[in-house]
Amino acid sequence: MKFLDQARIEIRSGDGGAGCVSFRREKFIEFGGPDGGDGGRGGDVVAECVEGLNTLIDYRYQQHFKAKTGMHGMGKNRAGGRGADAVLKVPAGTQIFEEDNETLIADLTEVGQRIVIARGGNGGFGNAHFKSSTNRAPRRANPGEAGEEMTIWLRLKLIADAGLVGLPNAGKSTFLAAVSAAKPKIADYPFTTLHPGLGVVGVDGREFVLADIPGLIEGAHEGLGLGDRFLGHVERCGALLHLVDATGDHAGRAYRIVRKELDAYGAGLCDKPEIVALSKADAVDEAALKQQLERLRRAVASHGPKPAAGERRGPILRLSSATGAGVKEALRALLAIVNSRAKAQAESAPAEAWRP
Repeated sequence: MKFLDQARIEIRSGDGGAGCVSFRREKFIEFGGPDGGDGGRGGDVVAECVEGLNTLIDYRYQQHFKAKTGMHGMGKNRAGGRGADAVLKVPAGTQIFEEDNETLIADLTEVGQRIVIARGGNGGFGNAHFKSSTNRAPRRANPGEAGEEMTIWLRLKLIADAGLVGLPNAGKSTFLAAVSAAKPKIADYPFTTLHPGLGVVGVDGREFVLADIPGLIEGAHEGLGLGDRFLGHVERCGALLHLVDATGDHAGRAYRIVRKELDAYGAGLCDKPEIVALSKADAVDEAALKQQLERLRRAVASHGPKPAAGERRGPILRLSSATGAGVKEALRALLAIVNSRAKAQAESAPAEAWRP
């Protein structure tokens, strides 16, 4: 299945059904009077967050969605039926924007959430509605109200507990494949990863979701490489694992490049808790590894996120996804941040009202 995280679609709610002009015609009833029913309401356009989806690929092949028109009123005071809704099924983490792609309409983060984007038009009144003491036989009825029509954008931001960031070929996909059942494409050339991936990671009897995004290069916020559009998928992450390639030219420079792109992107990414690790530690000798660690330590001290009051900056880890060295330590450090974040959210959530 292809991955699609943004889609532009056209939607239109249903028109209301027209009211009916009708008069009662029965034997032995001389003045039956009006009996035209009201029209039915048009269907709504509804977005629903469902389980089992992790991409917006369905909206590549269909971009127009229209709810059904309400049924027209009929004689014998029969009201028209309501038009069927058009339901847009989206994965958890989908944001809905207006046509300008900036004004947020809804943010669907939990399965089962529903939001009405466009409401159907009201049905028109039949002539029975206009009967009065002075107008015993009205010959008028209202047409149905027109539905709403608009263009919207769907933007998916994957919901994960932790995210992987780094330059291309820093070993992010290899790490994800080593610690989860995910099977990302792995090769020895830059930008092997072209779209984000998710994996469920288990450590010490606990599980959390880890997201891998395509690598960043210098100038990604200006559109170079694959750009920074995929950084939206780590906006919701509680922690970042920043992998730096030990076989690169300068670990400190590689770290600063990615931090600069995070700062340029904004959205709070530069302030997220970060675990820094030197990857591919098995591919260099001990002297080169020490030199890279020292370079990376200086870069983290000057450009890394500031630790909270009373906390110390965590150590720089060294790991090898190929041999498994240091992998458990990195996962435990991420899990500690994920657990502390979940605990803080639980404490800040309002307590449910007591019911006798």
